[in-house]
Amino acid sequence: MIFICLIIANIRSTIGLKSQNNGNVHDYAAVFILFLVEIEGELLRQIAKRGEPVSLILWGPPGTGKTTLARIIAREVNAEFVELSAVTSGKKDVERVIEHARQNWNLGLRTILFVDEIHRFNKAQQDAFLPHVESGLITLIGATTENPSFEVITPLLSRTRVLVLQQLTKDEIVSVLKRALKTLKQTKRVSPKALDYLAELADGDARVALGNLELALSFGGKVTPEVVKAAAQRRLPGYDKKGDAHYDVISAFIKSLRGSDAVAAAYYLARMIDAGEDPKFIARRMVVFASEDIGLAGNGALSLAVATFEAVERVGLPEAKYNLFHCAIALARSQKSREITDLMNEAFSLAHKYPNSPVPLHLRNAPTKLMKDLGYGKDYKWQAGFQHEKGFLPEEVREESSSR
Repeated sequence: MIFICLIIANIRSTIGLKSQNNGNVHDYAAVFILFLVEIEGELLRQIAKRGEPVSLILWGPPGTGKTTLARIIAREVNAEFVELSAVTSGKKDVERVIEHARQNWNLGLRTILFVDEIHRFNKAQQDAFLPHVESGLITLIGATTENPSFEVITPLLSRTRVLVLQQLTKDEIVSVLKRALKTLKQTKRVSPKALDYLAELADGDARVALGNLELALSFGGKVTPEVVKAAAQRRLPGYDKKGDAHYDVISAFIKSLRGSDAVAAAYYLARMIDAGEDPKFIARRMVVFASEDIGLAGNGALSLAVATFEAVERVGLPEAKYNLFHCAIALARSQKSREITDLMNEAFSLAHKYPNSPVPLHLRNAPTKLMKDLGYGKDYKWQAGFQHEKGFLPEEVREESSSR
């Protein structure tokens, strides 16, 4: 796979960076983020050269420069840059942007609409972009951390180009930090070990690395690994969708459902939604919970959970929060049963212990006379509730199952 490093000569002026005297690491972030893009990266050079806008889907992990890249493209083609977040924006926000784009069109100005986390828009919301992308009224640039093949509707994918931005390696993060320090004239203040530690903590996210560096420099004096650790701890977020808080809160939510505490479940659900958690992640967990913890005690729970997932897909936030709370409160109030889970675990235990036990002859299919003569399907009757005297399990499995 071939990767190239995107270099735009006038990048500093195109994104309006402050003067070096301000000493703010974030002002220089765009200069140093390495955009590792698949072969389509050459398209970006063509955009800069010809000034022609192209609708794009930028796919990559956090901190790989998706937003910055979109801003650069907007400046290169002399277009107004309008940004929306699919997490907080709804239908009315999109309509306002489209109306504003029409006004720009009448003035001879192009509009680039950047949609962050475009995968969070439901199918109907994504459909709304199609006629305006086709007409050229807007140039759409969507950013996503999820595979666009699954999260972006096919008609929209067919009208855009997908650029894959790769997560930065540790060495690349160190290179970004060194360039930042050189620009800030602070190279001697940071030890090599501190740079390595900054890169390790960043986990491929250039923004995290630069943010930690900025805070470490603000402490004054020499920046050592100990100073970096202190700076990183000060920047820890309250809810990180990849961190401990993400798993802690969803764990508390599920345990609240299991404990039939609807108020607690609603509280943790509200926290997740406020923190920007993917509503489909929450809905998926409730689908699992409906079978795992309610099961046969309330067969309607699974239907409700699946319907909630579909509602989240079709409606999207903020309206889908009603569906999520409806389902969560109903699951919390439902009678609980572990029968399905316990029987499933027992079945897998037996299957793992006896993976090759022969199927009893009386249960085997008997399509030929020879098979019938050999005892295949003997004495089996096709009727509801029929109980064969030899049972339905291989003998060795039946003996262990009955002893449990």
